[in-house]
Amino acid sequence: MNASELIDKQIADLGDWRGEMLAQVRKLIHAAVPDITEEWKWGTAVYTQKGLVCAVSAFNDHTKINFFKGAALEDPKGLFNAGLDAKAIRSIDFRHGDRIPEAALQDLVRAAVAHNLSNGRKE
Repeated sequence: MNASELIDKQIADLGDWRGEMLAQVRKLIHAAVPDITEEWKWGTAVYTQKGLVCAVSAFNDHTKINFFKGAALEDPKGLFNAGLDAKAIRSIDFRHGDRIPEAALQDLVRAAVAHNLSNGRKE
């Protein structure tokens, strides 16, 4: 299976609010950066463009979006709520019933891609 098929399978296998949230986040990421690349690394969806952008994962009680260079990004809407002490990564945890602030999340994805492009990253 290719990465997109593995992500489809992950979403379908969850079969609950977590799968729905992963599907919504995936849609928002693609809408923000239509030419972003989906990969499957570390058992989860990873999005790249000229380097690692973010990973989207499901856990028992939450879903998580890890921004690999999140510490370097402006977060004017205060979405980052996890990994705040990490050197590079910043994360957003969503729990059942949370609403995704769509425009703010898309702004973060675009900022992460712009950061990669400005640094000439080629990971």
